[in-house]
Amino acid sequence: MSALSKDSSREYPPAVETGVTDNYMLETFNLSRKFSDGLRSKGLSNIELKVRKGKVTAIVGESGSGKSTLLRLLYGLLQPDDGEVRFEGVKVPGPHEKLIPGHEAMRLISQHFDELNPYANVWDNVASRLSNVDIQAKEENTKAILSQLKIDHLAGQRVVELSGGEKQRVAIARAVITRPQLLLMDEPFNQLDTALREQLQQDILEIVKETDLTVILVSHDPAEIMGLADNLLILRDGQISASGNPMDLYLNPPNVYTARLLARSNVLTSQQAESMGIASKGQKVVIHPEWIQLKADQAGTFTVEKVICRGFYYEIGACFQGITLRIYQMEDKQVQQGQKMSLSIDRYLEVTD
Repeated sequence: MSALSKDSSREYPPAVETGVTDNYMLETFNLSRKFSDGLRSKGLSNIELKVRKGKVTAIVGESGSGKSTLLRLLYGLLQPDDGEVRFEGVKVPGPHEKLIPGHEAMRLISQHFDELNPYANVWDNVASRLSNVDIQAKEENTKAILSQLKIDHLAGQRVVELSGGEKQRVAIARAVITRPQLLLMDEPFNQLDTALREQLQQDILEIVKETDLTVILVSHDPAEIMGLADNLLILRDGQISASGNPMDLYLNPPNVYTARLLARSNVLTSQQAESMGIASKGQKVVIHPEWIQLKADQAGTFTVEKVICRGFYYEIGACFQGITLRIYQMEDKQVQQGQKMSLSIDRYLEVTD
């Protein structure tokens, strides 16, 4: 079967000419793309994604899970082996079907800022996206977007002279100045320190609010997007492991992978759980580190192995019969390595693998 063919027995909902179907701006149907790195087959399988207009959707997963591949498929830079991407009900053509790949209503910001001209200054990189039909409007719009993203002071500097965080803001300004309907962002925060990361997140939310822009971004770090995304899609080995509201997935992870990825959760077998007095139905038991309370107790069964200051909280490793638990403690209770402790568990969940 060629890359452009598809199983005739598989049926997709009929495409429409215009309009958003069921309030979804973008949808995928059984989207698949495989490739090999010489050692093993990788890629995406049977991806079903629905994105609502004006919302921020985050795609999270470990390195190699297929996040960037999915973005390129959505934009039309990669040809799917099977399935479809539809924007407002209309199929997004791949590079085999379009001379210049990429959808006109979308913009993609890559990890390495390939879309920027490194030897042109910031103003020209951004302003060049607009036509010269109305010079005054071009200058006003360029000035406004540079100010909104707090890079107006960099207008005369060449991109090659900028830091990674500054380049990221220039790339965003260049993308949104043409008022796209959908912005795709590949690891937008990976070159920013904490303060700049939080500021850029707020800037993105402000742009979304003011322009009704729809955003899909990918990240390997859930902490970056928990407060930014309306919807969260978790990829594992090219397949969807979980999807839904970020806080719902955090508090009620459906599987071990999601629990570990979002919360660095402790995962116990049913036997380990029972040895700690937790009744289990044979599934894995997950306990988020903040769901455990420690108490100094000379008769306690847990021994402190490590204490790490993480700023506003402490990460403690406590061991019992080969079981090591990660515990987050908000207060400094003078916990020391080797100390005996007893613990109580506020909450736990039983999940699948």
